[in-house]
Amino acid sequence: MTDSGTYNAVQTRMRDALERVFGFREYRANQEEIVSALASGRDVFAVMPTGGGKSLCYQLPAHVLDGTCVVISPLISLMKDQVDAARANGLRADLLNSSLTGPQRGDVYRRLQYGEIDLLYVSPERFAMEHFVDRLQAIPLCLFAVDEAHCISEWGHDFRPDYLALSAIVEQFPRVPLAAFTATATPRVQQDIIERLHLREPHVVRASFDRPNLFYHVVPKDRVDAQVLKFIQDRGDESGIVYRMTRSNVERTAAYLQERGIHALPYHAGLDPAVRQANQEAFIRDETAVVVATIAFGMGIDKSNVRFVLHADMPKNLESYYQETGRSGRDGEPAHCVLFFSAGDIPRLRYFVDQIERETEREIALSKLNEVADYASVNVCRRRQLLGYFGERYAPPNCGACDVCCGHVEQQDATTEAQMLMSAIARTQERFGAAHVIDIVCGADTERIRRCGHDQLKTYGVGKDRDKRYWRALVNDLVAQGCVQRSDGQYPTLALTDAGREVLFGRQTFHVARRDEKKHRTASRTAVTEGHDRDLFDRLRRVRRRLASELNVPPYVVFSDRTLHEMARYFPDTESKLRGITGVGEAKLSRYGREFLEEIALYLHEHPEAREGKTVDAAASPAPAAHPAGPKRLRAASDTVQQTWQLVREGLSYTQIAQRRGLAPGTIADHLDSLLRAGKPVDLDAHLDPLVRQKVEETFLSLRTKRLREVDDALGGLVPIHEIRLVRTVLELRAGEELPG
Repeated sequence: MTDSGTYNAVQTRMRDALERVFGFREYRANQEEIVSALASGRDVFAVMPTGGGKSLCYQLPAHVLDGTCVVISPLISLMKDQVDAARANGLRADLLNSSLTGPQRGDVYRRLQYGEIDLLYVSPERFAMEHFVDRLQAIPLCLFAVDEAHCISEWGHDFRPDYLALSAIVEQFPRVPLAAFTATATPRVQQDIIERLHLREPHVVRASFDRPNLFYHVVPKDRVDAQVLKFIQDRGDESGIVYRMTRSNVERTAAYLQERGIHALPYHAGLDPAVRQANQEAFIRDETAVVVATIAFGMGIDKSNVRFVLHADMPKNLESYYQETGRSGRDGEPAHCVLFFSAGDIPRLRYFVDQIERETEREIALSKLNEVADYASVNVCRRRQLLGYFGERYAPPNCGACDVCCGHVEQQDATTEAQMLMSAIARTQERFGAAHVIDIVCGADTERIRRCGHDQLKTYGVGKDRDKRYWRALVNDLVAQGCVQRSDGQYPTLALTDAGREVLFGRQTFHVARRDEKKHRTASRTAVTEGHDRDLFDRLRRVRRRLASELNVPPYVVFSDRTLHEMARYFPDTESKLRGITGVGEAKLSRYGREFLEEIALYLHEHPEAREGKTVDAAASPAPAAHPAGPKRLRAASDTVQQTWQLVREGLSYTQIAQRRGLAPGTIADHLDSLLRAGKPVDLDAHLDPLVRQKVEETFLSLRTKRLREVDDALGGLVPIHEIRLVRTVLELRAGEELPG
């Protein structure tokens, strides 16, 4: 534990780093209390929905606290992207997994030993190695963070035996706080995680499972490939995932979309590993907008700008459905989740359930399957149903972000029909299942009804004017609205609740929602494009894609869609104003700021009317520099570059110029780049250490590449990226053409 003075000082540093490093003015919900608990040395257990900002909860302490934060993650394919994203914010991050060569692992261990790594990602298999734990014992650690912590629980939906070794962390590192994070955990799984990891009186955060930016939509399945095609065509070039139940369906749907002009790639476990990896990379890097996949695709995807997730087949349980839909809208921007549902999916999934040998496990799987069927077939608020599954009560009467609440279905009074059904349940002593109760109401002539004497009941045949599909739907509505309980097991029975008796005896009315097929057979484009200039957003995305390609990182590592949306909403035209945009910290401002300011300036020159009424508050950062509003790029020697040129002629280095002008060193380095390309006689040795410059030149030439990221990696991140870019410019100008590769 820390004393109050030290604790307050750390909290102040955390707040400063939140804005300066990560570009956020405020914490998201629950983040501050988690960060505070870790800063005080407490263990933490946190359930936070996908997109809730859990990575910041350990990255921020890793940056501020003394020592290394070790993050245990099961996703080797994702670690590099996580490290790239952390480095883009200026964090000293690295990884240790089986993808590294011996010399690369040796370099990581060396930097660990010398305190040069704040954030280290490792796999659970790596942590299980005795020699690795011995190495960790020899270095200062600030905390452990276990990601996807539900993998340690056998009650979770993705149990992994290799996670069990993590139960030794507390014993092996008794003075280091341990934080466990997961996006999906029922209360039972939560308790199991806490016990298995031996968390010590942890600070527990169970964040709301609500994802307000996600729109939930269920559509009757009818010629599903055509439905998927229509939905995607309505979305333009937005990024999305289509889930199918089987490999053959994945291949068929992907081919169907490709034949009709959609660049969609398949993904399933049966593909050649190289093809599967290439397709995943293409999706992550925005080289293809759509991937069609089985559930094998997902956990290794940290792509923030997925704008839709389509389930063309019914998922096997609501945990999987919640997790898979949660892969959309991770940046907090609106996203659409559609389930194309047919009752015909149920027998196909039931077949797989019946193959489970252990009776208890089989009954649990069947119960979970029934819950998904209820979600899809009962027209009550989708959000209320999902949150209720995780033990969370959703109070508002209308969520405003699902097909039911937005009027795609109509409310009808069904009090009389509900009373008919519940009367039949009561008169049969609540001992029978839905099929038998419906047979009674419909007046079916079955041997079982005659044998039980149920053809003599007052309710026998009272609903014969409606077909069984209507009554099955009504049973589901009664269960979903808490009027009827369905028992567990292979042959569930129906029983009345107190709420149901209120309806049965006429003290409450009962309404059902029925889909109006004349309204929205499928949803139109969401409000994701509202509030910002779509044309500018598209141009900023092209800038982002080019920079990402240069650095060999996914585009979202540069900036998220949310950040680009804000740029296209407020049109920042100075560094200070750009610094006020969410997600723009010092490192990203230095690395990428110029490119985006140029594009905004050019767009405003071409479309001066676009900016009317758009402003953004300047962040508390260095004094703004005037930025060009004319048609020429900065490389054409704008006013701000000319100011830098004047100081260059006075003999100041680029770091001295940055200090004099109150700008980031990377911005002044970019000005030097513009001056060099404009033919100005800039002596690079006056700005860069000649030995460093020589090393960078040799690295470019030996690797035969023009990619900044490849050189950055080869140099171990020891040379600022803007200095590497300057050396590349000199080499290209010397050769009279771009570098190869």
